[in-house]
Amino acid sequence: MNEPAIADARRLARDALALYEDDPAAEIIRAYERRLQGPLRIAVAGMVKAGKSTLLNALLGESIAATDAGECTRVVTWYRRASTPSITLHPHEGPPRRLRFQREEGRVVIDLGSTTADEVAWIDVGWPSESLRSLILIDTPGIASLSPEVSARATSFLTQNSTASAADAVIYLMRHLHSSDRHFLESFRDAALGGSLTVNAVAVLSRADEIGAARIDSLLSAGQVAQRYASDGDLHSLVLDVIPVAGLVAEAARTLREDEFRALSEVASLERGAREKLLLSADRFARPSDATALSEATRRELLSRFGLFGIRLSAALIRGGAKTSTALAEGLIGQSGLNALQATMTDHFRARADTLKVYGVLPGLEQVLRDRPRPGSAALLAEIERIFATTHSLRELAALSRTRAGGYPLPAQRLLEAERIVGGSGSSVAIRLSLDDAADGETVRMRADELLTQWRNLAESPLTPRGAVGLCHIVIRSLEQIASDDGRSVALLMGNDVVSPR
Repeated sequence: MNEPAIADARRLARDALALYEDDPAAEIIRAYERRLQGPLRIAVAGMVKAGKSTLLNALLGESIAATDAGECTRVVTWYRRASTPSITLHPHEGPPRRLRFQREEGRVVIDLGSTTADEVAWIDVGWPSESLRSLILIDTPGIASLSPEVSARATSFLTQNSTASAADAVIYLMRHLHSSDRHFLESFRDAALGGSLTVNAVAVLSRADEIGAARIDSLLSAGQVAQRYASDGDLHSLVLDVIPVAGLVAEAARTLREDEFRALSEVASLERGAREKLLLSADRFARPSDATALSEATRRELLSRFGLFGIRLSAALIRGGAKTSTALAEGLIGQSGLNALQATMTDHFRARADTLKVYGVLPGLEQVLRDRPRPGSAALLAEIERIFATTHSLRELAALSRTRAGGYPLPAQRLLEAERIVGGSGSSVAIRLSLDDAADGETVRMRADELLTQWRNLAESPLTPRGAVGLCHIVIRSLEQIASDDGRSVALLMGNDVVSPR
């Protein structure tokens, strides 16, 4: 089933580099080539105080990203895997320089010296993290910041149109659906992947525990809100899904210390009445109390690390059988929504990493070739056109985006089925065919054949609107590729590298 799109794109970039080696455009082409060769780039974006850096730390499994209001939160910061820790500042003017950093209470603190955020183009953080093995995470300043410069810095980076430094996908955090959120997502959709595609953005309902007033069932309430947002007509055309995540709990769980586990165990061991009284509110938990031997300083630190929801949840998990820090961390992560987000990142971003990179790079290369024509560039332009015309995974992306925008004249149920078959709910065969993960090869073949018959009949029917026939053929091709695989259950289709979640 593998398609050669990524190999073709890399070869094309090398040919373009050879053709323009004596031209200033060579550096731009070289940057595109590096983007094709490198890991998938996922940006974390959102309005100020949406919890971007906290979520990024949860994804990294370490407290590396700055979460305060310091200068580092005002610049674009890249996190990539490296054998040893290193932090490099890239200024707008002058050469890059290494930055000093240190750990304070478990957090990495970066020293910018006398440099201000306005003088920084971006910061590059190399870190020996397994979470960064197959991707680059990019932290961005807050959108709709009180500082126009900070907001413009984030928007400018995230809405670059097919540039060599652009992100391949975005995780967008929102505390509730605000007009600024909708406006940004529209801008990102129109700038990304060559224009008007919506297959590389996932929304996160961040700080989800606050929706339920820090009750134990807060994530259930947040899940209901997220479902309403996901089914919203406008938002459905802008993001693949909306996922509730309690970022603070996720970060605390990924970086849980033994002394914190002991303190939380002390809270859990209190008599029920005393415990409930102590956990009535954040103010009540932090104020002087004879109910617990924990100091006020310790309790304030727990609040800053876990929030009231995280403390309540930890106490419940410990009382429910989480007898070690590892068990507690696993329980917190499972309840935080982080696992659901990581699964979505795997299904929608990592599984189609090569396709997203090709779709992001080729329009940029095409623009360079058109802006600076020379003998030989016409052949490269024809090759770009061929790749887009013949690569099914790229056609799937376009069809998926259009179905979500309501661009095909078919009944809603048919559109939902088409969206699922072309990978709108995930890339695995089971998800595409709406089967159980444990389905055997024969079941997969029978289901694929059944759907093939239905969609072939639909494509050939004189009653099918002409504008929908193209979608039918794309769906048929997807099903044919599944059927031709002899029913083997695979995690990925149509020309991308398989990457397991980490």
